[in-house]
Amino acid sequence: MFTAALVAVSVAMLLTLLRMLLGPTVYDRILALNSFGTKTVLAIAVVGFLAGRPDFLDIALVYALINFIGTIAVLKFFEYGTLGDENTEEPE
Repeated sequence: MFTAALVAVSVAMLLTLLRMLLGPTVYDRILALNSFGTKTVLAIAVVGFLAGRPDFLDIALVYALINFIGTIAVLKFFEYGTLGDENTEEPE
């Protein structure tokens, strides 16, 4: 059952990778990258269950947080052109 789930997630990852390569806009590619990261979290969880290693769920959660923060940072960069504050003057 879980092996079939892993195969299904792998097929979905391949289709998402195809969308990431062929996306017409940069935002489609970013969405596909975020979706790929989500499917990677699912794959890590299923592999952890198949291997009998529940500590893989902790790794999957950390990866999910990194995926979320990375997606927000990339979207902010493409929207504003910077990740930091543009006002670099020090207050007097």
